[in-house]
Amino acid sequence: MAAMEIIRLGTWIDAPVERCFLLSLSVDLHVATAHSTRDNAGAGATERTIGEGDTLTFKGRHFGIRWPHTSLIEKLRPHSYYRDVMIAGPFQHFEHDHHFAPMDDGTRMRDEVRFTAGGGLLGRLTTRMFLRKQLKAFLMERNAMIKRLAESEDWHKYLERRIEGPAPLAKGDAAKERSENVLLGGTRPIVAPRPPAS
Repeated sequence: MAAMEIIRLGTWIDAPVERCFLLSLSVDLHVATAHSTRDNAGAGATERTIGEGDTLTFKGRHFGIRWPHTSLIEKLRPHSYYRDVMIAGPFQHFEHDHHFAPMDDGTRMRDEVRFTAGGGLLGRLTTRMFLRKQLKAFLMERNAMIKRLAESEDWHKYLERRIEGPAPLAKGDAAKERSENVLLGGTRPIVAPRPPAS
């Protein structure tokens, strides 16, 4: 049995926890990070976010091969935690826990990724030499983008309708109920769009 690899990362963000949480669930932000388009991440953003029970499919190129990766949002607690689990893709096992905690001076975001690559001895060698490093770099880039957007006015391009709709959110339980209804209401299959060729 292949050994389980674990990656843990922590990111402090000078922004409200609700904003950081919803940015992390943005399909367009994920696409922008995956295709290294940080300089124009706002282009084509459409306020789409995923919720519990949704599946999301991406196709990325790694080691010269295009790999499809489909994840299920298995658990979600607004605005503190969610888990995505691979249900189809190149890994033998892959799950990613996302934690968000409000702090006096912002938000603490933590990631824990657990995965096995499979492939026997060759798979273990590839994981140790390339895959772990590449995956960690991708996560760090994604977290840096969430931090940059959350701490600037650019977050409006992704979340304006979700956080600043025509009617202001009610305070207390009403606001919490509206947010949870949006996040917990679906079992939609979502296929991430392929960006224009550069």
